[in-house]
Amino acid sequence: MKRYLGLDVGSRTVGVAVSDPLGLTAQGLEIIQINEDQEEFGLDRLGELIDSYQASKVVIGLPKNMNNSEGPRAEASRAYGDRVKQHFDLEVVYLDERLTTMQAERMLIEAGDVSRKKRKQVIDKLAAVLILQTYLDQERA
Repeated sequence: MKRYLGLDVGSRTVGVAVSDPLGLTAQGLEIIQINEDQEEFGLDRLGELIDSYQASKVVIGLPKNMNNSEGPRAEASRAYGDRVKQHFDLEVVYLDERLTTMQAERMLIEAGDVSRKKRKQVIDKLAAVLILQTYLDQERA
């Protein structure tokens, strides 16, 4: 039984998803508030989730540019992954997530009846689900 966490890392929030014990599906867990400027990365809460779900791997979305280069946000995601690796001694893998946030927003808009404010509250969690589900699907293929 292996469980993975998926993370959508932003400058103020980290969306978190978890796989089911069989590694088939991803479910959204929560959004952790962070503050990069104040070096507050939410690692205490992330550690609680890692312990609670006995996660063996963390999949972090890598927001590459459309030309496949890596900009400041991709560098910030890698830095967050380095912190996770050092702090928890877990395997960290990165997944190209160029369009997941846009895809998540489109899904919420199509669902209708989701206000802009409410979308903002759940979009990072849904993006984390899409990142982790993509990884799980690729791993099975």
